[in-house]
Amino acid sequence: MPAPQRIVDRAGPRAASALWPLHDAAASRRCEAQTAQDLPPHTLMQRAGIAVARLALALAPHAERIWILAGPGNNGGDGLEAAALLCRAGKRVAVSLLASASMPADAAAALARARDAGVKIETSLAPPEPLRGGDLAVDALFGLGLGRAPAGAAALGIASLNAGAAPVLAVDLPSGLDADHGRAFEPCAIARWTLALLTLKPGLFTAAGRDHAGDIWFDDLGVCADPQAAVATLVAAQPVDWPARPHASHKGTHGDAWIVGGAPGMAGAAALAARAASAAGAGRVLRVSLDPAVPHLDLLQPELMHRPASALPDRDIPLETSTVVVGCGGGTAVRELLPVLISRSGRLLLDADALNALAADPSLARAVTARAGRDRATVLTPHPLEAARLLGIDKTAVQADRRAAAQRLADRLAATVVLKGSGSIVASAGQHPRINASGNAALATAGTGDVLAGWIAGLWTQGLPAADAAALGVYTHGLAAETGRADDRISGPLEASRLIDRLRALRA
Repeated sequence: MPAPQRIVDRAGPRAASALWPLHDAAASRRCEAQTAQDLPPHTLMQRAGIAVARLALALAPHAERIWILAGPGNNGGDGLEAAALLCRAGKRVAVSLLASASMPADAAAALARARDAGVKIETSLAPPEPLRGGDLAVDALFGLGLGRAPAGAAALGIASLNAGAAPVLAVDLPSGLDADHGRAFEPCAIARWTLALLTLKPGLFTAAGRDHAGDIWFDDLGVCADPQAAVATLVAAQPVDWPARPHASHKGTHGDAWIVGGAPGMAGAAALAARAASAAGAGRVLRVSLDPAVPHLDLLQPELMHRPASALPDRDIPLETSTVVVGCGGGTAVRELLPVLISRSGRLLLDADALNALAADPSLARAVTARAGRDRATVLTPHPLEAARLLGIDKTAVQADRRAAAQRLADRLAATVVLKGSGSIVASAGQHPRINASGNAALATAGTGDVLAGWIAGLWTQGLPAADAAALGVYTHGLAAETGRADDRISGPLEASRLIDRLRALRA
């Protein structure tokens, strides 16, 4: 079998595939059952054990001791197969096995092989002796086999994993993580690495998934899962090319982006969006400030043009051929401009206070939906609370199933939706949702959402389809946050203005 592949590897060349199919628990189980029927007995679990052992040796080659926490099901069987191989490779291996009245046949055979190899099998769900930082712990407790909060002895075992000094390698999924939605039950294992087996699960990449899964590796075990059974697509590398910039072009070739926002006290939001649109390559960027006290000249970026809000209803202004961003720092003042902007804008991106106005006024939402019938595309960029208001549910419900929330909103408003957050979702009607793999907590600062809105608009105005502009914008926005960081899991805050500089460098 080929070696496991690291899914997100910024240090290497462009990934062999920018887009990876993601299969939920039900599809993964169907694939596993069908493959097990097609192969000789125990073959799939043995392949999984080889994959786990090989990655363990590669990630922790100098580990003196390896402790494996194994469950009574197939995930535990994968760990037991790995234990036998690691023991034969000369490692000091101990297995803590969660007691059960019965085990699947594959897992029982793996237990026998581990015992034959000399692996020490413990019933206490803690390492027989404390592990040090140079040792390795392997979480093979539950994987797909749990859909609720761990309890009893299993909870104690997860607590031992999380409290130990040794880094954790999770088999398939960190125990306690929901495979489909990324919800972390309490307790949930916190892994340094996760080796996904057979299929990639969406919960690894959104909501709490990345905090618990760490660096994600994948081994398909020599099986090609049915791509038609996928429920989403992972964007792990640049999904589409930058918009072309022919030599024989001019500013009009690359489109106009209008940024409408910046109510009193929030002028910076519109300024950030405008500068991001310019950095993305929009031919002209026109800023409409909703604060009359803001100067009509941006001394930091004088190439930005300025227009008063009173000019927007003017039919001589070509909004029908422009990309219009509405809502960045818009406050309540943006509400009265929305009817004309929804009606006239050729390409419309709604963010922040524009989304709140939509949630409060069903007639505006209906007007947005009607745009699709006139062949006019719309992009929405809500954070979870804004999405909850638009859907009439609470934020917790949105976060419990981010994919479904984004897709429902996209279908309802006939729009492309970017549901922001860890593992941002890009959803469009009639397409699998895309989960973005780039980015880190450096983006958790004021203004980075405004930058994203302007950045997407600047790409979109140059001719990309709405969904492609959104996917490219979200991916590169996250990638810019990772630039220059050796470990993208640990990062300090990144100011929004510096983020624009990084995006401009990527675009160059």
